[in-house]
Amino acid sequence: MAELIQIHPDNPEKRKIQSVVNCLKDGGVIIYPTDTVYGLGCDLYNQKAIERVCRFKGIKPDKMHLSFICYDLSEISRYAKHISTPAFRLMKKALPGAYTFILESSSEVPKILNSKKKQVGIRVPDHEVPRQIVKELGNPILTTSVKDDDEIIEYMTEPYLIEEKYGHLVDMIVDSGYGGNIPSTVISCLDDDFEIIREGAGDVTILL
Repeated sequence: MAELIQIHPDNPEKRKIQSVVNCLKDGGVIIYPTDTVYGLGCDLYNQKAIERVCRFKGIKPDKMHLSFICYDLSEISRYAKHISTPAFRLMKKALPGAYTFILESSSEVPKILNSKKKQVGIRVPDHEVPRQIVKELGNPILTTSVKDDDEIIEYMTEPYLIEEKYGHLVDMIVDSGYGGNIPSTVISCLDDDFEIIREGAGDVTILL
């Protein structure tokens, strides 16, 4: 059964963040808070952990819509190829925030995921807990929603109920209080004619 660890959402305790990082470095899979819904994540560079995430979702790695949780935009060029100036400006304006930006993946991504993924989702959530986890880990977390986005329902917001339902499938659940039940707004930046793929928690007027 997963370890349930409570971390303050605004002032994350460093010792507890380190416990989560140690779990990820050991190949662990975690459920953790974001500025939208609770997410399912693992170390981006641990292939076995990625395979576990895929089994959790019941999907092959090349079929799954996966995003990277980043601390900020400083490492984006490592994972995304050719970010245009308008796209970068938009991301800088929106992040940290409740958005996922779809970009063309760099040559690094297929090597990491062992698939031919040509697109990558980038997230910098407006929540200190995931950002501090990523900062201490030293690289992004590979992330997906705990459940399919169109099936997110009320019980997904309560950490203890998440533990009850999914505790046997993951190694650690980070409890930072109630989560949201509206996923991030997804914006495609594959070209400069930006497209809203999914309207979620992030304000779409940011494109105006």
